[in-house]
Amino acid sequence: MEKFVIEGGVPLSGTVVPAGNKNAALPLLACALLTEERVTLHNVPRIRDTEALLDLLADLGVTIDRPEPNTVVLCAADVHKTEVDAALAERIRASFLVAGPLLARFGSAVMPPPGGDVIGRRRLDPHLDAFRALGATVEHGKEISMKAPAGGLRPCDFFMDEPSVMGTENALMAAAATNGTTIIRNAACEPHVQDVARMLNKMGAAIEGIGSNVMSVHGVQTLGGCEYTVSPDHIEIASFMALAGVTGGELRISGCVAEDLRMIRMVFRRLGLDSWMEEDGTCLVRGGQELKVQRDAGDYQSKVEDGPWPAFPADLTSIAVALATQSEGSVLIFEKMFENRLFFVDKLISMGAEITICDPHRAIVIGPRQLRGARVSSPDIRAGMAMLIAAVCARGTSEIHNVRDIDRGYERIDERLKALGAQIERVPA
Repeated sequence: MEKFVIEGGVPLSGTVVPAGNKNAALPLLACALLTEERVTLHNVPRIRDTEALLDLLADLGVTIDRPEPNTVVLCAADVHKTEVDAALAERIRASFLVAGPLLARFGSAVMPPPGGDVIGRRRLDPHLDAFRALGATVEHGKEISMKAPAGGLRPCDFFMDEPSVMGTENALMAAAATNGTTIIRNAACEPHVQDVARMLNKMGAAIEGIGSNVMSVHGVQTLGGCEYTVSPDHIEIASFMALAGVTGGELRISGCVAEDLRMIRMVFRRLGLDSWMEEDGTCLVRGGQELKVQRDAGDYQSKVEDGPWPAFPADLTSIAVALATQSEGSVLIFEKMFENRLFFVDKLISMGAEITICDPHRAIVIGPRQLRGARVSSPDIRAGMAMLIAAVCARGTSEIHNVRDIDRGYERIDERLKALGAQIERVPA
């Protein structure tokens, strides 16, 4: 086990290149199961979650080559089983993303319960409802066993009971390998879902409505290989923006997709952090900004709430809390999607933050507060980053334990922060 030791109070400045989108890379890796041909993915982040999924794919029989650090070449020509190993599935929530490809191409999938962050109940029903709509039978036991009907899955028109991101991705992958037209209504439309749809188009499917909540998937019986580059991670970009904001540094984040940051920049502006998009895709956070919460018209309490895309991403709720601790005024943080995500704020309170938990979904943050170094432990990926944001602006030394969780979502974060001026060391715990 390792920990981060951070000496706070140093402005973070410079230029950083965002890693590939973690939540896109995972389903794109799973797409390799849909074809016998080679699939080459570029800009794949080297993080614990992608490594865990690659281990799972290799156990199924996928051959994997890494010609460059962030390039992965996969070939699923020799997949020899459709039953996923329970120990490998337990390492990562995204293990369930192989269900759709296995079911569509091989006619069956046996899935143990997936692992992942404990941030609240995360339903599998949208995935299973999609598979049933495509004609599969689903049996629950210690594991979930799914079988396609004789002749394979059938195209359909179905409505998802919630815009589940991974459920939509599983439905897209299964439908792309099902001959005919499938219409997915109330679909998720996050940037990573769009990445999956675009890659499936390169593999031979024809998907319309990308970026909307109604997608028409014109599937084919046989998909081919392709080469695809994972989009930059807008969640990581926002995390770097917050790191610059709380330390007062000037940061340039290159290679951004402006449209992916529209709502994020709007919410951060509400918390007092301005940013500027340049024509070359660079996001600039100027140094020395005085953070101040913008109250609503009529001088009412300001609110930050998450929701399905294009609303503010749930993965940034924890980061918004950390940013708000350094912004003058009060703001209500309303986490609608996961009932356990806000329970990490006791760690920020121990560092000197003024936060009141109203209920499992709402917290009021009052700032700015001078945070002090403390010894804390990361409970999940995004809470870990929130504590890292708090530590770099705190007075004194902080220790963050269980950094494995942060490593699951952020590539070489300590090395990249050092390059921006942070005083951070990774040491044995």
